[in-house]
Amino acid sequence: MKKIYSLLIALSLVLVSSCDLDLQQDPNNVAPETASLNLVLNRIQVDFATFFNQTGDTGMRLTRMINQGNNLYEQTHQPVSLDARWTNAYANILNNVKFMLPLAEEANFRRHMGMARVIQAYTLMTLVDYFNDVPWSEALDPNNPAIDGLNPNYDDAASVYAVALASLQAAREDFAATSIGTPQDLYYNGTWANWVRLINTLELKYHLNRKLVDPSGSASAINALISANNFIEPGQEFIFRFGVNLTDPDSRHPRFGGQYTPGGGGDYQSTWYMWKMTEEKNPVVDPRARFYFYRQRTTNPTDPDQLRCLGEIAPGHYLAGGWPFCLPGTRGYWGRDHLNAEGIPPDGLGRTAWGVYPAGGRFDDNAGAPVSPTAGALGQGIHPIMLPAFADFMIAEAIHTMDGVNGDAKAFVTSGITKSMNFVRAYSVSTNQAGAINTFQSQAAFTTQVEEYLDLISRQWDAANADRRMNLIAREYWLALFGNGNESYNLYRRTGQPDNMQPGLLENFGSFPRTMFYPQNHAVTNRNANQRDEARRDRVFWDTNPEGNGWVY
Repeated sequence: MKKIYSLLIALSLVLVSSCDLDLQQDPNNVAPETASLNLVLNRIQVDFATFFNQTGDTGMRLTRMINQGNNLYEQTHQPVSLDARWTNAYANILNNVKFMLPLAEEANFRRHMGMARVIQAYTLMTLVDYFNDVPWSEALDPNNPAIDGLNPNYDDAASVYAVALASLQAAREDFAATSIGTPQDLYYNGTWANWVRLINTLELKYHLNRKLVDPSGSASAINALISANNFIEPGQEFIFRFGVNLTDPDSRHPRFGGQYTPGGGGDYQSTWYMWKMTEEKNPVVDPRARFYFYRQRTTNPTDPDQLRCLGEIAPGHYLAGGWPFCLPGTRGYWGRDHLNAEGIPPDGLGRTAWGVYPAGGRFDDNAGAPVSPTAGALGQGIHPIMLPAFADFMIAEAIHTMDGVNGDAKAFVTSGITKSMNFVRAYSVSTNQAGAINTFQSQAAFTTQVEEYLDLISRQWDAANADRRMNLIAREYWLALFGNGNESYNLYRRTGQPDNMQPGLLENFGSFPRTMFYPQNHAVTNRNANQRDEARRDRVFWDTNPEGNGWVY
């Protein structure tokens, strides 16, 4: 797979082949009669992985998975910083899907069509989740004289969501149909039944997001999906796998490439997220912590020149609210508090780094050694786009919060935690970190640690009222989502949980963005664009929860 990825990422344009080149035809402009549908689909798959990373970065920072490096929410995610994901979505993914579908239909390449439609559906839902109303019906049509090909109007967000659902349903028919052509499947390696299970799982996500605007319809649809019980299961994870190639091209996980450098650096981990995993349930520690985080130091720093907050008193609102400040505990988990925009001291080889999961870094076996480009799994990480554990947590939420959805929410939470922990370890031991992992902790010892964690969660559930049970569902889902900011951002806005999140360092840190600005390249080139105001208090159509920081902050 890593060799395949290295080859594909080097393709900046879709290649075409022809025995005789017509010199009157631009060889860089793909024409229907010369396009390779396999290569078009490959490009869609790779661009989709990039889109997931681009959008998920925003969600991870806003939900405290990794540090948000600004003082105020109004300083985060400015329009120009959103250009790349918008261009990738429209000019690359959606445009190539539109180009490919009629050609694949004519050739009866139904599996190509099914894969493309699933990716199209996820992309459209994600655009709506971040921007609400977006162009669709008038987009990608350069021959439309009414819009000059450059100025599409917005479609209502709910209607774009409906297009995504229709795309999933059409994809299901594609996979059931007789087909010729064998696409290169970078996600499921040609196991087409897994794509159908993924479709059902994405439909679960679709209806759960819409539960506030269509309670009865969403409940009925979710009940039908639960009854069919055909979601992705362990071994059917929807993930994108990275390689270990350093240059020409760099096929490593982008989080690895940004942090495992000779000088360290890259993202700061979130003080709040690390505290939740290592200190909140003390003496029980989340078994995934050593896979998620790699400590370059196993004791706390003491030099304020490296970590300025060591010489500071916690802000008054932190003290009043009981939030951890500066460092979570005493064991070297060195990150940053939420909305910290301080300058960067020479701490690149001290701060906590991404671990083996999902970034392909190093397993934390208390070595306390600095990171480097040759450390850990060399970047052989994954994008966890949709995992079996996620489906269990979504079902638990539906059972707990929706009238008419039946089942045992606690059992699904337990199942989700178990699947998440088992997958994190199983993936990690599939890398070159297997020796370090098994030497430090046997499978039996890990299983015991998981059982202790589950026993604690069971006791917490039994002791909790309905509100705290929803918080527990969301907290455990959020902890299982590491590396996936899209679902954590949706979860947080949809439920307001997990609650009591660590606030910004400033007492007045601005309004939590419920949607994003439109990207700069869209706002300045499309005369029909309608940029949002500075407050970004607009809510996505499915978010009917109270406005402002009283719901999420």
